[in-house]
Formats: sequence, structure tokens, C-alpha cells
Amino acid sequence: MMIESRRKILHLPAAVQCLALLLITSFAFQICVSASDVIYYEPFDESFEGRWVASQKDDYKGVWKHSKSEGHDDYGLLVSEKARKYAIVKELDQVLSLKDGTVVLQFEVRLQDGLECGGAYLKYLQPQEAGWQPKEFDNSSPYSIMFGPDKCGSTNKVHFILKHKNPKSGDYVEHHLKYPPSVPSDKLSHVYSAILRPDNEVSIFIDGEEKKKGNFLSGDDFEPPLIPAKTIPDPDDKKPEDWDERAKIPDPKAVKPDDWDEDAPMEIEDEEAVKPEGWLDDEPEEIDDPDAAKPEDWDDEEDGEWETPKIDNPKCEVAPGCGVWKKPMKRNPAYKGKWHAPLIDNPNYKGIWKPQEIPNPEYFELEKPDFEPIAAIGIEIWTMQDGILFDNILIAGDEKAAESYRLTAWKPKFEAEKEKQKAEEAVAGLSDGLSDFHKMVFDLLYKIGDIPFLDAYKPKIIDLIEKGEKQPNITIGIIVSIVVVILTVFFRILFGGKKPAVNASETNTNASVGTSNNQESSEEKEHEDEKDDDAAAPPARRRPGTRRDQ
Repeated sequence: MMIESRRKILHLPAAVQCLALLLITSFAFQICVSASDVIYYEPFDESFEGRWVASQKDDYKGVWKHSKSEGHDDYGLLVSEKARKYAIVKELDQVLSLKDGTVVLQFEVRLQDGLECGGAYLKYLQPQEAGWQPKEFDNSSPYSIMFGPDKCGSTNKVHFILKHKNPKSGDYVEHHLKYPPSVPSDKLSHVYSAILRPDNEVSIFIDGEEKKKGNFLSGDDFEPPLIPAKTIPDPDDKKPEDWDERAKIPDPKAVKPDDWDEDAPMEIEDEEAVKPEGWLDDEPEEIDDPDAAKPEDWDDEEDGEWETPKIDNPKCEVAPGCGVWKKPMKRNPAYKGKWHAPLIDNPNYKGIWKPQEIPNPEYFELEKPDFEPIAAIGIEIWTMQDGILFDNILIAGDEKAAESYRLTAWKPKFEAEKEKQKAEEAVAGLSDGLSDFHKMVFDLLYKIGDIPFLDAYKPKIIDLIEKGEKQPNITIGIIVSIVVVILTVFFRILFGGKKPAVNASETNTNASVGTSNNQESSEEKEHEDEKDDDAAAPPARRRPGTRRDQ
């Protein structure tokens, strides 16, 4: 029967074939996936009103809409306006514990108008205080996990942040997954998956491909680490006054040579130089523009005294030069600079002083993270772009169930969008878009940008890649630039120049600490700073012939 149905489908128009196959696949999928594996699923096939509650706080003016994905009949939750704050929440029927078994957090996002500055992440909320109502949802509502794309200025990452309660202090601390993957730069639908496993591992997938794996209890994977250091530098320990940290010192027995002239200049006039024949001594390099005229509406009181603008002297273009000729300078062979005694090993060198280590009073042991349960799913973002479409939000207790949803709900859309994109590029010509070769190159460059030891240079690398995507003809230059960055890192590693290490105790004590009464994400504060960076520059000096306000 299934074979016969497929044969009949082949005789239908292409669009109808795709729809029919999708319906059959979805039907088969519903049979294969056990309902017990799916904890929560939101396809947004119907209006979200009545199930999702938009925040009524004054800050959140953005309007959510139930809208089709561009080019599809599939609906999603749409960010409809630019430069707005948005907040909406859905309470789960039952509170979900993250302490037992595997949990998959998965959702789709399509950045239909791109993303220059904004978030597209979800917050998985803790149970709120008694009396809390969904319409009160805002950035201070405590969450357990924050997961998803975020991009603005130097930030370009798929966040995974765990908010974990310190059992000693009672404070909630934001623990950020280190070296998260970058956000895909196209306008296609992408599916993001975070898999929390009972062996303390977490994996981040984009479109079914694992991009990052970490261990909750590893200090190499989360910043700050969930488990504090056993020891910390003694804050009361002081460096002895006679402690000498100089590895090398000037040789006290060295004497400046008698013929060393410290006053000799670095450069001197070239006495052998001769003025080039044809040099125009009496001609200035710039002359008044003979075609310039004072504007009729020029007001000397408001605009200042009008000056004729200058242009390059055309006579100087055919001559070796204009103006008073001066002999060029050359390096002084007698120049030696200031004399310094040569360095020798310091006999009193004791090494770099460090305070002694003492037991960390904040240290605690942990076999598993003490996850806060999930009681609701919230989207609370500030974005400068509209067109962000959320779809197919899933919480599952089985990786295969999440994979099935990804293959049936997301994959057909993604493939259709890719084909449409290729067709549009073919019509526009490869010169107006990215060829398959360019895409392959830029995909590779994005992976290079995600290499952990290049993390300090990641914003610069991502910026170069995005410029290359907009101007494919400069791809080779982009590759060369990134190679230069990588070589620079290697040379710094080989020959020194590393940044000083951050004090572990300072990191644990000061970074990302907040109580349940102050839950605003540091990433959101960072966005606010970046959006306010475009301050007015000081006015440039006025050029002749221009008004004061130009």
C-alpha cells in the first residue's frame, strides 16, 4: 500500500509531491516516536494566544505575531518589530527535573532578515516565587538554563549558560560554556539542540552536527567552574621588601666606551644630494581653486569668513616638485643612541613572588550539578532586527526522539530553503552571491574561528568572514588576513607576550554572581553597552569653503 501510494505521488506536480511526502513522513514519525519521550512540544501550528503569555512589563514593547515562515506554509512565533525588547512565556503543565536521565532542549530559529545585534535564545525558567504571574515575566525572572544564538558587536555565540546555586553562599552563579560555537550567518532555518546527559556531559548541536561538548564539573569547560578551586592565594600574604623579581640586571662593572656619542642625531642631511632639475621653487604645492565661488547665501557672521578652497597645483604634477627644496635626511652612521649597560644574571633573583596557597573557604565537592527544575519556557530578548522566527520548541527525554523531530519538522524546510537560495543565486549570477566554493571556504573559516586558542581573536576573525560573505571577490584577502592572525597567535605563544592569567579566586568570587532577586544576564548588560557605543564623535576642523555645520 505504501509503495502504491508513492507511485501515485510521482505523477503529481512537484509542489504537491513535496506536501504529500511531508504528510506521509509526519504520519510515520508520529507512530515511531513514543509520546513518553516527548516532554513538551510546541509547533506553533495554531495561534499561541491563550497558551503563551506576553509580558505586560513596560520595557517590553515588541509585538509577537503568529506568522508563516517566508516561503513556507509552516507557522512560527515571530519577532515583528525592530529595536524592541520582547518577552513571552509558556508555563509547563508539570515541573521538569533535570537531575535524572537524559534531557534534550531543542528549538528552531530562522533569522529572516539576518542578525546584526540581538538575541534569539530561550530561557528555561525555575519555579517562580509564590504569587508570580506569567505577565510579570522579565529579565529578573530566575532561570535554570539559557540557550541559543546571540550576536552583537564582538559577541557571536550560541550561548549555553547554567545558573547554579552555590551551596556555601546560597548565591546563584552564571556558568558559561567556554568556546561556544558561532551563530550561522545565513537567513535559513537552523535547529539548535542541547543534550544534557546523566554522566554530567552536555553537547551542543547545530542542525544535527555536534559543535561543542563539555562536562559540567570541568573547569576547562565552564567559566567560572561549578566546583571552586581547593586552594586560593592568601589575601593576607605580603611580598617581603627584599624580594627581588628581576631575572636580569645591568652589569654594575660595565663602562660606557669613550667613543660613544649619545648626542649624535639618528638622521642627518644628505650632503651629496642635489636638487632635481626642473624643480619649481616659486610654485606652491596647492593653489586656490579658480572655479570656486562664494555661495550667494553665505553669511560671514554665521558661517565664518569664506576662504577659497585649495586644489593641487597642476604645474607640480609634471615637475619633480614644488616649493622650497631641502636636502633629504639620511641615517647617521655615527648614531648609537643612549648607552645602556649590558644585562647579566641577577645573583639575588628569587623568581616571581606569589602569595602562599590556603584552603578555599568557598570550596565544595560535587558529584552532579544541582540543577534547578524547569517550570516554564521563556523568550526574553532585545534585538535590533525583526524577522526572527521561533518554531518547533521541544523538550525530550530521548536523543532519538529529538533527532526524529529534527529530520521531519526541520530538515524538509531547510532543504527547500537551500534550493530556493541556490535558484535565486543562479538567477542573480554567482558574482552577486556566494558560489559553492565560497560557501565551503567560509564554512571552514567559521570552524577555524571556533578553535579555542583563537578565542581572543574570534571577534576579529568573524568580522573578516562576514565582510568576505558580503564581498566574495575579496575571499583570498580574507583568507590571508586570517592566516596572519593565526601566525600572530603562534608567534606569541612561541616567543611570549601572553596575557597575564586571571586570578582564580577573583574569578570565582566576582564573576557572574547574583541572587534570585537580581537575575539579569551579564550578556544582556553587555548588549546594552554595545548598542550605546555609537556616541557622537568630536567635530572635525572646518575646511576652507565649508560652513560651520558641515
